[in-house]
Amino acid sequence: MSTRAELLEAVGERYRCADRRSKGRVLDEFVAVTGFHRKHAMRLLRGAQAQAPNGPRPDRRIYDEAVRTALVVLWEASDRLCSKRLRPLIPILLEAMERHDHVDIAAEVKQKLVRMSAATIDRALQDVKAAATTRRRRGAPSSALKKSIPIRTFKDWEDPAPGHLEADLVSHSGPVAKGSFAWTFTLTDIATGWTECAPLLVREQTVLVAVLDELRKLMPFVLLGFDTDNDSVFINQTVHDYCKASNITFTRCRPYRKNDQAWVEQKNGSVVRRLVGYRRFEGLEAAAVLADLYAAARLFVNFFQPSFKLADKVREGARVYKRYHAPATPCQRLMDDPRTDDATRRRLRKTFESLDPVRLLRDIRAAQRRLVVLADVGPIAEAGVQAAPPLDAFLASLRIAWQDPGARPTETDKPRAPRGRRRPDPLAEVSEQLKRWFTQEPWRTSRELLEKLQAQQPGLYSDRLLRTLQRRVKTWRSEQARALVFTGSSIAPDADNPEMVPEKVTN
Repeated sequence: MSTRAELLEAVGERYRCADRRSKGRVLDEFVAVTGFHRKHAMRLLRGAQAQAPNGPRPDRRIYDEAVRTALVVLWEASDRLCSKRLRPLIPILLEAMERHDHVDIAAEVKQKLVRMSAATIDRALQDVKAAATTRRRRGAPSSALKKSIPIRTFKDWEDPAPGHLEADLVSHSGPVAKGSFAWTFTLTDIATGWTECAPLLVREQTVLVAVLDELRKLMPFVLLGFDTDNDSVFINQTVHDYCKASNITFTRCRPYRKNDQAWVEQKNGSVVRRLVGYRRFEGLEAAAVLADLYAAARLFVNFFQPSFKLADKVREGARVYKRYHAPATPCQRLMDDPRTDDATRRRLRKTFESLDPVRLLRDIRAAQRRLVVLADVGPIAEAGVQAAPPLDAFLASLRIAWQDPGARPTETDKPRAPRGRRRPDPLAEVSEQLKRWFTQEPWRTSRELLEKLQAQQPGLYSDRLLRTLQRRVKTWRSEQARALVFTGSSIAPDADNPEMVPEKVTN
């Protein structure tokens, strides 16, 4: 080892001063003589171990705690985007937050934030994300009208101009779809991903047309195409006549093929459910709060929420390869589209410069809190909901918001309705008789019990009931097993057959 150390001291300086080709020759000789692994030899010759042979490894981190703290604030201000979507948003978000005097970040920290890769952002936010993580679905229209509306599949979209939208409804019924409740009307542009949402007090076609007419006034482009599913609230004469009078191309997807409307279905989850959750909302007050929420969310989502857009999809055998465009906000895609006119670009730029992302996020959180109180407690006036916090206080809370797992007040697990029998019981009339036969002869199989029933009542019970009977016998055997363990007898006395005496359990 001492000889190796002397050789390292003699060769190290020559290695560090040599060019790339000469370094390779010196490294080959050093490895041949010492027997070191090539990577280990490279580290020794670079001098890292010679400078600190027994000390701790030097701190080579480029991004210090100041950069990490600023990144956490930006992550919270973006509503906790993933790293691949957050990375292109950082310059936009920094500019907007500095314009409204929310942050004052040093130039060196700002350069590092802009330079960070998506993988580095993931590593920097790893602990924060871990601390913030919580444990974590009428009448039929006339066939003539339905056939008059052409079908459009997912493949048929190709590259439409901005203004061709997919539409869908999201229910806010909670775990039970009974009675009257609010709905969300969602529109998504195919070319840019621009999304508009509006509440519907009831699911009715004239209300939907009125809301659609108001949403058209908010859109930065002309509505050219309107693609829906086969729901009767869309496929009716009212909507058909409205589209025809407004010169809008009205199309529909194939029945039971939700992938034909993949663009809007994705926004139903990433926008509507992410903002509103799965609680039940009903009445005018809930619809008004939803309207306030969507008024702030439409600006936040379309101007400050980058998203992926599928470029192409290729299938090779059983594998499917997908390629995506770089993440961008719907506003950026609309401004970059060559079919967008200059007047629209100027309006979008003016709107963007006036927007404060932190204020929008604060308004979203305030509306979400009102929705939760409305769903869980009752009327907002009686519950005494606090007003939205001051902007400075809300901005300061972004630094530690990750410590609260439920950042969104509406965030909750999706409710699941209890499952039960969905069809009439085909063995209801003979269930007691079958159980009595099983109790008398528990060693009989389900097939033998069914054959006995068919012999007694021929033509009434087919062989297709075998699986139903097997499940029932399985339940009876479980009950019998518990009786064996806890009572020490094989079978309980039968009320209909008092002569039966339980047998003692024998090994």
